[in-house]
Amino acid sequence: MDDVTKPLVGVIMGSHSDWTVMELCAKQLKELGVPHETKVISAHRTPDLLQSWVKASSKNGMEVIIAA
Repeated sequence: MDDVTKPLVGVIMGSHSDWTVMELCAKQLKELGVPHETKVISAHRTPDLLQSWVKASSKNGMEVIIAA
């Protein structure tokens, strides 16, 4: 994904250990050419950060969030 393309899909996980599951998701999105971003934000430890990210993502045109 280049810097000009805004992500349509967010792949978010609560910890780095979730990457083993979400990596396949991110790889499939890349193969399909779907602009996406991946983030690690704990809903338990940093709920305000997660809420801010979700709101900003929506305002920036993100259409789908896949969470683990």
